[in-house]
Amino acid sequence: MCLAIPVEIESIKDQVARCRVGEGETFLDASLMLMDGEVEVGDYLIVHAGFALRKLDPKEAEETLKILRDMIEITDGLAPEQCNF
Repeated sequence: MCLAIPVEIESIKDQVARCRVGEGETFLDASLMLMDGEVEVGDYLIVHAGFALRKLDPKEAEETLKILRDMIEITDGLAPEQCNF
């Protein structure tokens, strides 16, 4: 199972977006060659295997990040077998 985390575009050069993962200092490069429409710095993307798959609405991206943060908070300190999801 893969979990896609929204990433925010920090810069674009030669059809490759440099993206920030969450709010930390982790970055990844994502090819834009599979994208249908235009993207720009500040847009959120869903990336899989190094390719941007789709652009996300900023509200949807923020809601997804909040859910992921809440999941981490809930499961913090619990063993995997103790989680109910």
